[in-house]
Amino acid sequence: MARIEARLEAWLGRQTGALFPWAVVAFASGIGFYFALRVEPPIPVLVAAACLGALGLVTASRVPPVLAVLALAMSLPLFGLSVAGARAHLVAGPLIEGRYYGPVEGRVVGIDRSASDKMRLTLDRVALPWMPREAVPRRVRISLHGDQRWIDPKPGSLVILTGHLSAPNGPVEPGGFDFRRHAWFLGIGGVGYTRSPALALAPAEPGSFRIARLRHAISNRVRAAMPETSGAVAAALLSGDRSAIEAGTTEALRASNLAHLLAISGLHMGLVTGIVFAALRLALVLLPGLGLVWPVKKIAAGGALLAGAGYLALSGGNVATERAFVMVAVMLLAVLADRRALSLRSVALAGLVVLLLRPEALLSPGFQMSFAATTALVAAFALWRDTGMERRLPPLLRGAAAVVISSAVAGAATAPFAMAHFNQVAHYGLLANLLAVPLMGALVMPAGLIALALMPFGLEALPLWVMRLGLDWILGVADWAAALPGAVGKVVAPSGAVLPLVALAGLIAVLVAGRGRLVALGPAALAGLMWWQTERPWLLIDANGALVGEMTAVGRALSRERGAGFAAGLWLENDGDPADQVQAAARWLQETAVIHIADKKGEAAFGGCSDQEIVVSRYTLPPDLPCLAFGPEELAATGAVAVARRGQGFLIRTVADQTGRRIWADRIEPHGPSGHAARQ
Repeated sequence: MARIEARLEAWLGRQTGALFPWAVVAFASGIGFYFALRVEPPIPVLVAAACLGALGLVTASRVPPVLAVLALAMSLPLFGLSVAGARAHLVAGPLIEGRYYGPVEGRVVGIDRSASDKMRLTLDRVALPWMPREAVPRRVRISLHGDQRWIDPKPGSLVILTGHLSAPNGPVEPGGFDFRRHAWFLGIGGVGYTRSPALALAPAEPGSFRIARLRHAISNRVRAAMPETSGAVAAALLSGDRSAIEAGTTEALRASNLAHLLAISGLHMGLVTGIVFAALRLALVLLPGLGLVWPVKKIAAGGALLAGAGYLALSGGNVATERAFVMVAVMLLAVLADRRALSLRSVALAGLVVLLLRPEALLSPGFQMSFAATTALVAAFALWRDTGMERRLPPLLRGAAAVVISSAVAGAATAPFAMAHFNQVAHYGLLANLLAVPLMGALVMPAGLIALALMPFGLEALPLWVMRLGLDWILGVADWAAALPGAVGKVVAPSGAVLPLVALAGLIAVLVAGRGRLVALGPAALAGLMWWQTERPWLLIDANGALVGEMTAVGRALSRERGAGFAAGLWLENDGDPADQVQAAARWLQETAVIHIADKKGEAAFGGCSDQEIVVSRYTLPPDLPCLAFGPEELAATGAVAVARRGQGFLIRTVADQTGRRIWADRIEPHGPSGHAARQ
């Protein structure tokens, strides 16, 4: 026993610098466990988990290293569980029950664009005159359709409209993305649309929303000084306002793997703080005598930290920007403390801060891709430095090599997560990034910062013109790369266990020293095998019974070419199918064993079914049908449904079964499909 303990202590000693990152991983695993549960933990259970976690931390400080590691491995997941549960309860608010149609009044707190490329408003201080006050959500989000020329919404202004609202929808298929959970943590209790004009009732209250109104003003001035497309992108970079970016631009950037340039995240925050840090340090050094007397490097780091905080406030402070600022702040604080600015400890500390503030961020593509890229880059450049590879290159080639390495490493680290979440891979992404990203750092962002500094004096025209030149090049690269043959490959969505295995493999490869990192091959191979063997459902049924999708030899066939477009698009994306809804509807055969009753004509024509058929209806079905039947009553309880063939019967999975009874999805117990075949 003593020998085993000695070997474990020796192994722990070789993992210098990696134990704290593993502690953050343990904390994150508790958060992941909370979100994977099918039953909401009662508050006493969350309190008990927090107490046991605290007890484990105290124990870890008083026992030998090996036992301390074991104590932390058990206590930190408990802390993660309790933090995630506490956050879910803290953001709790009313959800719209049923469907609401009528007057909607509220204060504008967010302006963006919907998936259908329409302006979308997020409102708080919501007033729904036809609902009890206690049932009104704290926030609602409404897409503006139709003629909206009468309104130019500004942050803080009061608006009124006549709209349709309902509670946020659950996943479009079992195991799919849960928008209902996502909206819960955003405080959104109702989503909908309006086709009537929205009207401004009153401007923002004096002194309120100053930063948001400043962002809006900056966005308008930037867009006014540039052509429509480049102006919209420039506004997004400088103020975080993406409401003017058209869907075609976004799609071209995604197809070329340049969409990360739109999000104010690590790249932009790093450029802003890096430029300010370098400029301040150079300016102070050039002043005679100051460089020898003052701590110039620390002063520059402090100025860069203030600039990053200002950029965070100006950009709107969304989750991605907060995450980027925390990471940059940790690194700048390390400079102030005379520590190494870029290290795995710094990345881990940033992750811990983000997860403590927003544990739900663990599930987001932005969090996963950002930390995957940053961790891989830190590890890769540490290897490049420690092995002396950097010194072997001529000075003129080092910068170019750094650009190539950073693009390749970041692309490889984020590729599995991007493919899993977005179901596509940009085949020319590396080339597009090599052509576009250097210009972003060398021209676009410096010109943008100068424009922001000169804007109060009305002198921003020249730097904005320079910024536009760079953006025109980047957008041209995106259009060119997206138009290349085979630019985008479609990928089947993996099962839920694949990404955790990918993350585990990457963490082992980066954090474990010596030959132990070869263990990463195991989870990596298992993840690849599971992804390769992914089997998509034979039949998918929309939660409202408005659409049915049957897998055929040529891809998924959809029962309708219009209607339930959101579900149709996600089903085809998850299949890795490049077809659109109209093309998929052309695959639907009349002799299929699936009967879809989507309208009154179909209801009138329905003459019964056999025990080998499946019926999906938007209207109430007769009782005791011999077939497997899904009517509105059943689907209201189960949500979307996936059906697989198993021998002579069917294997049924529902959203209600997969989600369980959670605080954001508490609903009546599902009673499942009706009909004789449902019991097979």
